[in-house]
Amino acid sequence: MVDGTASAGAQAVELTSIADRIEAAPGVPMPRLGLGTSHVTGARTVERVVHAALELGYRLIDTATAYDNEAEIGAALRKAGVPREELFITTKVWPSDQGYDSTLRAFEASRSRLGVDYVDLYLIHWPKTELTEGTWRAFEELHEQGKSRAIGVSNFMRGDFEHLFATAKIPPAVNQIEFHPWFQRPDLVEYSRSKGVAVEAYSPLIRGRAARVPELIDIGKRHGKSAAQVTLRWILQKGLIAIPKSSHEERLRENAGIFDFSLSAEETAAIDALDRGQQAR
Repeated sequence: MVDGTASAGAQAVELTSIADRIEAAPGVPMPRLGLGTSHVTGARTVERVVHAALELGYRLIDTATAYDNEAEIGAALRKAGVPREELFITTKVWPSDQGYDSTLRAFEASRSRLGVDYVDLYLIHWPKTELTEGTWRAFEELHEQGKSRAIGVSNFMRGDFEHLFATAKIPPAVNQIEFHPWFQRPDLVEYSRSKGVAVEAYSPLIRGRAARVPELIDIGKRHGKSAAQVTLRWILQKGLIAIPKSSHEERLRENAGIFDFSLSAEETAAIDALDRGQQAR
């Protein structure tokens, strides 16, 4: 049984720039703001988006086997010429590839497509309970071999964690979950943190709907910021990692422009009160 004594992601740190990182796992600093790439496909589009993000200072690039863009992302990163040690590359294993042997094969396929010697974070994309033990054993082996600097999970609920912890030797560094003002999942966030697991928010902008939420718009007007910027700032101030997705350079720039203002306790509470328990569909 793995205990939860680590505190990765449990406390918000000072927000100064897009270069800010937290220690997601021992000796593994992870950017607090990154680029999500779900549905970003096609070599020219991927190259344009990745290069624009890197020029703006993004260093966390999140992909997955299921996104069908690992090869294009790898090519774009190589062409951009940013030193590998500056990058933080995340990819994920899909349920159909889970299980000990299948996971090892899937990882090597992802690593080959990305064209890297190692990834910074490898995630179980969705839990598949009957295969979790073997999948995580493969994850631990990959970590011990230095092929993945950190290992974690995505879309795990409390029961999924309890099943994992029953046999795990290494705790997950990250739980990547849908998280935004309408879907805050406080019990899951608190449980993840109590186990030393950093929480990473996908779909943080409610799939574009944050821009139309009146309360977020009003808070943004006070700071000269957009509703999207207010939302991302709120997530980071809560101590989470955020990976907004965009294929437009102006949106990438907007999303990165959240380090020159802060939300008051009252503003944070107002956004907390927006929770509907509603996913972004």
